[in-house]
Amino acid sequence: MNKLKGAMEWGKILLPAASLRFYPPQFILRNPVLEGVTAAFQSGLEAAVIVFHLQNMNELSVLQGKSQQGYFMKQLKKYFRHAVQEELKEEEIISLHDFYGDMVTLIMKVDVDKNTLSDMDHVINGLLYYVEGSLQKHYPSQQIHFETGYMFIDKKHFSISDSIQKAHRQAIAMAEKRLAVKYDDIDYMINQIIANKNIRLLAQPIIDVATNEIRAWELLTRGPKGTAVENPLPLFSVARQTGTLYALEMLVLEKAFEQIKKAKCRQDIFINCTPLTLGNIRFTRDIKNLLQRFTGISPKQITIEITENDSIEGLKNFIYNIKMLRLMGFRIAIDDTGAGYSNLSTISEIMPDIIKIDRSLIQNIDKNSLKESMLKGILLVAREAGSLVVAEGIENEDEASVLTRNKVDLAQGYFYAPPTVLNMEMAT
Repeated sequence: MNKLKGAMEWGKILLPAASLRFYPPQFILRNPVLEGVTAAFQSGLEAAVIVFHLQNMNELSVLQGKSQQGYFMKQLKKYFRHAVQEELKEEEIISLHDFYGDMVTLIMKVDVDKNTLSDMDHVINGLLYYVEGSLQKHYPSQQIHFETGYMFIDKKHFSISDSIQKAHRQAIAMAEKRLAVKYDDIDYMINQIIANKNIRLLAQPIIDVATNEIRAWELLTRGPKGTAVENPLPLFSVARQTGTLYALEMLVLEKAFEQIKKAKCRQDIFINCTPLTLGNIRFTRDIKNLLQRFTGISPKQITIEITENDSIEGLKNFIYNIKMLRLMGFRIAIDDTGAGYSNLSTISEIMPDIIKIDRSLIQNIDKNSLKESMLKGILLVAREAGSLVVAEGIENEDEASVLTRNKVDLAQGYFYAPPTVLNMEMAT
């Protein structure tokens, strides 16, 4: 009875407005959550479980005493509700609930075609900034620290209910950073993928807008076929959280060089790298080793595309490595330009050879004059920097026509061609 009463109280705290659904942990698999995840899958989206673990809960309990602990938990839950409503759109939220008292779990919809690793980090950091900041104002003498973990729900599993439970357990293991069985399973899975080189690369053409000819190919990573990490977002999310991101991205580069050589490709190739990898002290040495292994591949053929516009502050080797890559002959591209969080000052610092415009700016640009004005602004910046411009995510002829009249250099998207396997016939 007390548990039921507690759950009802929790519901009152997090559900004063109907816009945010909350389900207590004993009802995590009630129909509303199951239906929300199922609806996400049916609409072509993914669902992710994000766990926020209050790491020093026991210490706070001792400092506050029983009389204050209940009030503290109410404040924590209230701030999480406010933060979620502030950071996310209503249609993105599936559920919000507590777990074991020292954890809060958010289940949300994710569009893996449009969202990136840094989007996930942006959401998580935004929520934590709000919650930790709000709590610190009320408890200035106490250190409040959360650890986070997130996992995507496997849509290919025969039981969505079981998939939700499994993803939840794995996200908890990530958040607790413990060497528990579930964390070991995840760590083992990603290490096996890397050890067995069990990834695939697809190629999507980059088109000259003026001539409609193929000018280059972007290589896109896929995990093992038919698994929960087949899509790049879950694959790289797990790698980042298990500390294997650098190893995975070096494997992508190795596979890319291998594929270029096998296809005898002479056209330009774009390969993605995160700032974390580009800022690694070993990166330039390792890429030189790859060039020695795959003789005949010219660095002038390769464009290193900086993905996930994370802050490059604190990455002391990042700018040095970019300079070294340029001296070796590689070209540099910046991805996601025009996205809501991207830092345009990075362009002035890196002076990229190529600026890639984020698909969020391109989508429906033919119906939005403000977006077209933003495109023109980026084109002016690019001309000043001496950069070529690639527009991503072109879905239809109307969007393509806007690029033509604005004299955008290059474009890619399903309107031109979907990703496919790079072969000798395509590459010549």
